[in-house]
Amino acid sequence: MVGFRVLGPLTAETAAGPVNLKGPRHQAVLARLLIAKGRVVPVTWLIGDLWEGDPPDGALGAVQTFVGALRKALEPDRPPRTPSRLLVTAPPGYALRAEPDAVDAWRFEAAVAESARLLAGGQAEKARVLLDDALALWRGPAYAEFAELDWARAEADRLTELRLLAVERRAEAATASGQAAESVPDLRAHVAEHPLREDGWRLLALALYRTGRQGDALTTLRRAREVLRTELGVDPGAELRQLEADILAQEPRLSEPVPTPVDEPFVGREGELADLVQTAVATASAGRPGLVLLAGAAGAGKTALARALTRRLAAMGWTTAWGASPDLPSVPGEDLAVARFRRQRAMGEYLAKLGGRGPALLVFDDLHWADEETLALLTGLATDPGAGPVLLVGTYRSTEISAELAGALGRAARAEPVRLYLGGLSEPQVGALVRAVSHRETTAEGLRVIHRRSAGNPFFVRELARLWEAEGSLHAVPAGVRDVIRHRLAGLPDTTHLRQAAVLGEEVDLEVLIALAGDEDAVLASVESGLLAGFLVEQDADRVRFEHALVRETLYEDIARARRVRWHAAAAEIIEQRRPEDVAAIAHHFLRADSAATAERAAHYARAAAELAERRSAPHEAARLWREVVARSEGRARLEATMGLVRALAVTGDLTQARRLRAEAVTAAMGDPLLAARVIGSFDVPAIWTANDDEAHSAGLVAAAERVLAELPDGHPVSRARLLITIAMERRADTGGRGGEAAAEAVRIARAQGDPALLALALNGLFLQTFHRAGLAPERARIGAELVELSARHGLVTFEVLGHLIQLQAHAALADLATADAHAAAADALAERYELPLVGVFTEWYAALRLAITGHVTEARSAYRAAASKLTGTGMSGLERGILPLALLGLDPTTPFDADWGPYEPWARPHGQSIPDSPRDLLFEARTCLHARFAIHKGQTAVMEHLYAELLPAAGELAGAGSGLLTFGPVARYLGDLATALNRPADAATHYHQAESLRRS
Repeated sequence: MVGFRVLGPLTAETAAGPVNLKGPRHQAVLARLLIAKGRVVPVTWLIGDLWEGDPPDGALGAVQTFVGALRKALEPDRPPRTPSRLLVTAPPGYALRAEPDAVDAWRFEAAVAESARLLAGGQAEKARVLLDDALALWRGPAYAEFAELDWARAEADRLTELRLLAVERRAEAATASGQAAESVPDLRAHVAEHPLREDGWRLLALALYRTGRQGDALTTLRRAREVLRTELGVDPGAELRQLEADILAQEPRLSEPVPTPVDEPFVGREGELADLVQTAVATASAGRPGLVLLAGAAGAGKTALARALTRRLAAMGWTTAWGASPDLPSVPGEDLAVARFRRQRAMGEYLAKLGGRGPALLVFDDLHWADEETLALLTGLATDPGAGPVLLVGTYRSTEISAELAGALGRAARAEPVRLYLGGLSEPQVGALVRAVSHRETTAEGLRVIHRRSAGNPFFVRELARLWEAEGSLHAVPAGVRDVIRHRLAGLPDTTHLRQAAVLGEEVDLEVLIALAGDEDAVLASVESGLLAGFLVEQDADRVRFEHALVRETLYEDIARARRVRWHAAAAEIIEQRRPEDVAAIAHHFLRADSAATAERAAHYARAAAELAERRSAPHEAARLWREVVARSEGRARLEATMGLVRALAVTGDLTQARRLRAEAVTAAMGDPLLAARVIGSFDVPAIWTANDDEAHSAGLVAAAERVLAELPDGHPVSRARLLITIAMERRADTGGRGGEAAAEAVRIARAQGDPALLALALNGLFLQTFHRAGLAPERARIGAELVELSARHGLVTFEVLGHLIQLQAHAALADLATADAHAAAADALAERYELPLVGVFTEWYAALRLAITGHVTEARSAYRAAASKLTGTGMSGLERGILPLALLGLDPTTPFDADWGPYEPWARPHGQSIPDSPRDLLFEARTCLHARFAIHKGQTAVMEHLYAELLPAAGELAGAGSGLLTFGPVARYLGDLATALNRPADAATHYHQAESLRRS
């Protein structure tokens, strides 16, 4: 990783040491991109900034030259003609995609933000240490060489201001953690350099007071007054005046102990806390009450935010209290209105007295449970200017607003309150909270699940994190969450319709719910209650959804099973009548009904839903549904469902189970030619490797297909084509001719039938029969191109991926790495979108091969080992055994090492005086080149003549690269060696020249 330092002179550094950033304008380009923080900087802006609005002719070319030189300096090991991953071209300009922790200014900014959270959470010492490290990053003025230029000035000034804030916040943290004396020297220097910053004077005076230097503290405040009057003609602000009064009165709170950290971490509400602190400062400056109304659902973090604000203001010298009031005398029999007036007036006088000693914070928590007297007191104080500088904070649940609270909120409007609503945390905030409360590592997918199920509610997040830590599961409802939800549900008049909605799913079609309940008015009343209580959210006029998955799951789990299955059956029938095309929803409900009466319809709709999932390239969902069909079917239907499951398992990577189930299904189907043809030919799973993973299994399938083909009656061309494809696929790289004949006939039938899926499968069979001689990479590239075009047009995702992988192999063989790269990227994108895990195995091997081709031997060796580790457990035993040592042999043929060479041993480590001819497959050229080296060493002229003829058609290819896995270099180099050994110097020179051209391409 490249690291950048801009808090001082601009520098860059890698693990190898400092980077030479060339001339001033090169550095200016880099600085301009760093200031953009990953955003695109149009090239016209770069030209204007570099030449300050007066660019010369050729400025665009000059910028491109600067960028090219920077790329070489920053990524010296980047292979030629590969796109930069750091300084990228992004129309209409360039962007620098540095890692978040690669730039010292970005780390500094993150540390300053984190320090605010630590201080708010009572972790002053951690904040001090963090800020110490952050301030140590500064080596001089930010963007020192460019700070006076227009395009850099704003960012340099911003960072300088942030540094001053960090200095003050570090002093605040040191003082709060009992290290006031250590902060005094730094603060003295700070106020001397920046005498107009009142916060610096305040912190210096407070630090002096806490170290027992009361006189020095007062002298400091007087000095601050003189400076402000002399320089600005103003008196000190409210905070400095109050601090002076408190020091003279020796207020106990100035010597308060360090606050202890809170039990629960404060995460995700830093922005809201900063807003509240600003509101508090404004209240203190105005000298009159301010009101904040903090709303949100249960567990949203209202109380946690109010507590963080309390700690923060207490550290700033405020008096704080939570919902308590002093004992006020009452008169027996006194009129309620008179008593309320006396109580409010007495409280106002009490707060005014407190106000003489500084601003105060008064928190009224859980106003949704408050009585009328408390609500009247809050609204009365908020509109009483005589109460002084007091910030009133009221928290309440937005889903539990009583008539009394609604009235109080209306009256409070006269005070122009600040209203904050706490919604759900974002996914990154949820991740931060989970890491703070759990010691168990959580994956990115786990964090996404927690965010989705909790909708970002902090209480739900914490409970799910604890469930994960205790049980390693995220799919149950935590007991604490269930209890809270049940308690809230108990406040509703009737939950029957909400429970029926829970049966329908997270999103609820109101028409279906009304039909299920049978009473439109009652359903709409229940939905309205659910919306007001925060259990439901409106999607549109016809649909609602549950606010939290956990709410729906709690309701669902509390339904008796007998009632639940009947509601599911009824829901399935309603959807069947209203939306018969929604087979997935119908299948879901019939499967959940799980009764003998609905078993046949459940199997029917689950089959339809599984086929739909296959067409939509959702193999995991298809596998789940096919399992349900298999469990509910018998005879022919069960066999066909089993083959559906086999297809889904093969695509999702469970090849071992797929082969076992396929063999069992074929055995069971034999005896009925049409049924056997359907079962044998239903394996629509792409294949790219030319060696079978289980030769016995493949031989059995070929024998079965040939037998059924002979018994198949006329008039079934599709069944015939599928049997022929099976023969071509299982007799892959067949030297006997039968595989090629079968593939060619299958392609002809598929073209005549106009069936895209059948043609894609037939082309796959044809591809597997294009290995009868060397040099057929161009032919395979044409097959791959047709597969991509056909599959993209008809939504055949797995065959589109196959087409890209075939072209990756073919273009790698032809040393056309740019085209191969494009197909690798396209295959990866499809694999990620449709969750096809095996694709990444091939593209990772290609990445290692690419490094080998471009001469990055050390990196290739590591990449090969990493790629080989991904083969374990894939079920591709025909590929796995021996492939890693063979790939490593291609990097350095002279390196001896012991390994399990598997089927490659006769060519990699030959014994005796002869080597067998290579099988005709993806590694034919690689093995044959090794054979050529052996024959040359042994002086076997006849063998050399034979091998020369075999390899000559592949003279323009890289040996082995057609596999997409490994290479032994240009075939032309081995042809040159053979020609030399055969005393053909002219031919040898031609081949060596071609090899050199390939190497350089």
